[in-house]
Amino acid sequence: MEQTRTEAVCEDDFLALMSGFPTGVSVVTSLTPEGQPWGMTCSAVCSVTVEPPTLLVCLRSASPTCVAIAASGSFAVNLLDSAARPTAALFASGDPRRFDHVEWDTDDRAGGPHLTEAAFSVADCDVDRTEVVGDHTIVIGRVRRVLRRGVRRPLLYGLRSYSAWPEPAATA
Repeated sequence: MEQTRTEAVCEDDFLALMSGFPTGVSVVTSLTPEGQPWGMTCSAVCSVTVEPPTLLVCLRSASPTCVAIAASGSFAVNLLDSAARPTAALFASGDPRRFDHVEWDTDDRAGGPHLTEAAFSVADCDVDRTEVVGDHTIVIGRVRRVLRRGVRRPLLYGLRSYSAWPEPAATA
């Protein structure tokens, strides 16, 4: 394949490209060393490897959630179900009191707060390494525990709107 020179890509073109790629919606959470909960909506979640179980999230570096993850060395990835659109919007809003408006809990093994009503699955992770790219930080986490709360339809985001995973088609 012939290599071509990289052309400058305008922000609008890049955003349009990525908005056409639907993805699941999560809230990444952590606790500061003092125990204050932080969390943010995140659609940049990806599995890395099964052995050892590892995933990555991409977060705005200056966010309080990213700062809490760096300080604590752990985080939780709460995968949101289709009824959790208000939770996704709340955690994307920047409201500093967002945890006052949702049901959540934590325990000694949690990587961060678990959103008990909004999440159908939670992965508790330890930070393995980080990489700063532009104004974001890629956080690679080793998954130490997965909690599942039954089978629920995931919340999706694409084309700048939320949607639910479609109902399974009837089989003949």
